[in-house]
Amino acid sequence: MINEYQLRVLPQVAANSDNLRKYVAEEQGIALSALKAVRVLKRSIDARQRTIFVNLKVRVYVNELPTDDEYEPVVYQDVSNSPQVIVVGAGPGGLFAALRLIELGYRPIVLERGKDVHERKKDLANISRTQQVDGESNYCFGEGGAGAYSDGKLYTRSKKRGNTEKILRVFCQHGASANILADAHPHIGTDRLPQVIEAMRNTIIRCGGEVHFQTKMTRLIIDHSPLTIDHCHAGIVVGVMAQQMVNGQSSMVNEKEFLGPVILATGHSARDVYRYLADAKIHIEAKGIAVGVRLEHPSHLIDQIQYHRKEGRGQWLPAAEYSFVTQADGRGVYSFCMCPGGFVIPAATGPEQIVVNGMSPASRGTQWSNSGMVVEVRPEDLDNVIMEKCNNVKTENDPLAMMHFQEELEKICWQQGNMKQTAPAQRMADFVNGRLSYDLPKSSYAPGLVSSPLHFWLPKSIASRLQQGFKTFGRQAHGFLTNEAVMIAVETRTSSPVRIVRDSETLMHVQVQGLFPCGEGAGYAGGIVSAGVDGERCAEMCALYMEKNG
Repeated sequence: MINEYQLRVLPQVAANSDNLRKYVAEEQGIALSALKAVRVLKRSIDARQRTIFVNLKVRVYVNELPTDDEYEPVVYQDVSNSPQVIVVGAGPGGLFAALRLIELGYRPIVLERGKDVHERKKDLANISRTQQVDGESNYCFGEGGAGAYSDGKLYTRSKKRGNTEKILRVFCQHGASANILADAHPHIGTDRLPQVIEAMRNTIIRCGGEVHFQTKMTRLIIDHSPLTIDHCHAGIVVGVMAQQMVNGQSSMVNEKEFLGPVILATGHSARDVYRYLADAKIHIEAKGIAVGVRLEHPSHLIDQIQYHRKEGRGQWLPAAEYSFVTQADGRGVYSFCMCPGGFVIPAATGPEQIVVNGMSPASRGTQWSNSGMVVEVRPEDLDNVIMEKCNNVKTENDPLAMMHFQEELEKICWQQGNMKQTAPAQRMADFVNGRLSYDLPKSSYAPGLVSSPLHFWLPKSIASRLQQGFKTFGRQAHGFLTNEAVMIAVETRTSSPVRIVRDSETLMHVQVQGLFPCGEGAGYAGGIVSAGVDGERCAEMCALYMEKNG
């Protein structure tokens, strides 16, 4: 007999399978010897009251063993001799597009400008050691994209656009823990996600697809012949030209042609791609972003605040998470990409930039917890007070205006950080009160911190809204607004500053056929799962396009 139950249990019961089995047997009046297995289907923590509970949905097997799998695996076919599709970018959008193409009977050719996940590790370590950033291999560029080494959080609110559960199942099929299918806020961990990504790449290759690393798209190949142009479109994308890196350098000598319709999944930091699209007069538009800092607290303090007890998480609870949102002068101020028990990392993609992000290992066991604390910025804001610190940005009819604003702010931050990857920082309460921090707390940010008056040099419309937001959050969570917390600047890569405009039904670019802008970099996703969902949708629309056009 198989039954499902909704349970509300103490953390020590939920954390131990034997304890949970005994609890279910007692509560449901089942003999312990007859209770063969208890499978957790859904799990969430309720810490709203002094007594903390874990809400569970469980499947109970009485007098029979489980015969069903925890998830239904996806069947991938051999596509060695199938028509090919070019997938530019091996982040979550590109990888899930490639896997879905295989399901649909098409052969993906994946082009990735960076290195594979293992080679990337060496370049990431060099950032702290040498204070230099490799422009093609960093925390944003390389196999797995920005998510590979920035936490692996799988929570998304975007559930209307596609099958988010399938994305999680594909991750499990490639080595992720099945716990992500049950957890309310699933998380793989930066230390485990690279192995999962490598397994996904191996599936693509095993099924007859190709993955080319250090292969950078330089331009689209567009057929402009009269026969290919109709009243709605200005041509057909039939492939890409790409430069292959040799000894870390690219040249036109190494340029190669890859033919097929194109899924463009280059991520939110591929600024050279945006510049190319603008120069080629391919329709793009400026998009709103959020800008701010990475805020780091001692993890024990966040545990105490969120679990409402001095002992914090104790033996049975995970590192606590938080989520804050408010309005300040008509713009949203909110926490973003919260990393309990994690690290703050340098996420620049080129010279004269400081950008920070956060990540957590699977254990979420470090002594720090961090999140982005950001302010909503809309394209129309660039003409107002925000430009006082970034007067090199021109906004009039420029689809790259928001990107230029990011670049200018990152350069200012680099100058404040002594022109290295040492990041300017300020204690949280000092920032709110407009005081310089004469010393800084110990931090997880490996390249190092330098005390800086963020309240003075950040654009006033961002600094003042952050100050208002922090006061609100401090009232909502006693102890959150504290000088034990440090603000590390600057967080600018929360989302793409550009939208590559596409048709809402076909997902194809509005101007040229055969081009499918995809994922975060195209402005249609925000995070690993939503990018994966968008990748699958783009693959499906590309398959329909190929069927229609032979």
